[in-house]
Amino acid sequence: MQLVAVDYQAENAQEEFVKSLRETGFGVLKNHPIQQSLVQGIYNNWQGFFDSEEKNDYLYNKGKQDGFFPQSVSEVAKGFTKKDIKEYYHFYPWGQCPEALHPQISQYYEEANTLAKELLGWIEKHSPSEVSEKYSQPLGNMIKDSDQTLLRILHYPPLKGDEEVDAIRAAAHEDINLITILPAANEPGLQVQAKDGSWIDVPCDFGNLIVNIGDMLQEASGGYFPSTTHRVVNPDGTDMTKSRISLPLFLHPRPDVVLSERHTAGSYLQERLRELGVI
Repeated sequence: MQLVAVDYQAENAQEEFVKSLRETGFGVLKNHPIQQSLVQGIYNNWQGFFDSEEKNDYLYNKGKQDGFFPQSVSEVAKGFTKKDIKEYYHFYPWGQCPEALHPQISQYYEEANTLAKELLGWIEKHSPSEVSEKYSQPLGNMIKDSDQTLLRILHYPPLKGDEEVDAIRAAAHEDINLITILPAANEPGLQVQAKDGSWIDVPCDFGNLIVNIGDMLQEASGGYFPSTTHRVVNPDGTDMTKSRISLPLFLHPRPDVVLSERHTAGSYLQERLRELGVI
């Protein structure tokens, strides 16, 4: 298995992108509409936020799940016992956010949502008829007016060498949502698991946009599009002293959207959050 960046502006971009999603659960785009300067500005400004004590003024709301999540409450991936080595901020348009950071992160949220809707259209257009007929409504409509779509600003702090044995930045997991939109992080580390169990580095050239299938699209497509296991591994050598910032946008349908005979988006999300111990 190999992941190759698809040129968003190429004539065959749609077909090649959806083919990659089908075969690997991941697609990588280059020359896409989201400006590299916007992403770099977010990385720079939020690094400053995570390095400051201001972050503690925006501690998360347990019910709403917006705000800053310190490493002490970091996630434990399903099937694992050690917390991931990370802290993060949950941004929703309706949630709390530092005033100085809001215009920039809000702009990115809107632009990434617009692109995501287009990519969902590509996926639906190039789904076989026996798969597309399973969709209860157009994939792009599933996220329309959704207040569930989450932008997570992730900070993986420098490693000190005294981390728990077997603890890594993000243990192997699958995403819950329809698709995830992720600009290449400022440091490498993202890997996807191949069908033979081996791990493959995801191309991390700055400017690339990484898209992966989540469990909800796997459910809605009857398993045609696979929700692929991925992880973020720890760096070594001098890279241990570097922070890593990542910016995944998790596209969630409205809770009432029917995914399959078994689940709505709302029931599926609640089931997974209970498994993760979030609720």
